[in-house]
Amino acid sequence: MPFHFVRSLRPRTRGLLLVATAAVLWSTSGLFIKALPLGPYPIALWRSLVAALTMLAIMKLRGQPTGIGFKPIDLACAGSYAGVLISFVVATKLTTAANAIFLQFSAPIYLLFLEPWVFRRPLQRRDLWAVAACLGGMALFFGGRMEPGGMLGNALGILSGLCLATFTLLLKWKREHEPGRNPAGAIVLGNVAVALICLPLALPMVRLSLGQVGALAFLGVFQLGLAYLIFSAGMRYVSATTAMIISMLEAVFNPIWVFLGVGERPSPSALVGAVVILGVILWYSLRSPAPEAPVAAG
Repeated sequence: MPFHFVRSLRPRTRGLLLVATAAVLWSTSGLFIKALPLGPYPIALWRSLVAALTMLAIMKLRGQPTGIGFKPIDLACAGSYAGVLISFVVATKLTTAANAIFLQFSAPIYLLFLEPWVFRRPLQRRDLWAVAACLGGMALFFGGRMEPGGMLGNALGILSGLCLATFTLLLKWKREHEPGRNPAGAIVLGNVAVALICLPLALPMVRLSLGQVGALAFLGVFQLGLAYLIFSAGMRYVSATTAMIISMLEAVFNPIWVFLGVGERPSPSALVGAVVILGVILWYSLRSPAPEAPVAAG
């Protein structure tokens, strides 16, 4: 994405584009996690380790401070981020990729009511309608079959949604209250936490093929490391609820990549639900928003 083009856009449009780009990168996770013949913990370990190194390298090349700190807000942000990654990877292994991603994106429900309370902003009616319509799309999705054998995976998918809402809210809080610090430091710290937590669970290590190394490298560099830097940049210009609504593009594209790669078919009702969600995101993005309180760019 050419930087001069992004910088020429209006702030809100810039934020929407950055968050949408991150969501498309995130959406590739289901395909690689399903295709890799590894358990969830080795995948989470190597993906997060590569992501942390990638983010540090990019910040070093750009001359940015890492922003890594150990204040309570830093630890809470890193902990919720680690919860997102671990619970989602395990959920994707235990249930279908579509189930895992749609349950993760229950996050806007929590943000819809938490963000106005935390940031003392009025509840936006357009946010309420957008989240309700997206939930309608999810309801269509779950009109398909839900396998009882995947109930643990489904529960972890819900946990992933709770962690994602918490992480997004805390990241926004850091953006507004610590404008001089790079919030990506908490993401790096979260990736390190994931690697440390998963290390004993990933033992004994198995020898990886060249293709598996390539897949893990893609997950760490692009699907996680670069994607979260782009998402963090987009959070400068939009609210946490807006970011989550646009991020639901991940829920649409994730099952598509899995279907194209490994043939796991979403149900017809899931496809209808995906069309509904895409339509809501398009309407939400093009419709002029109500004025929001200014956001510190940091």
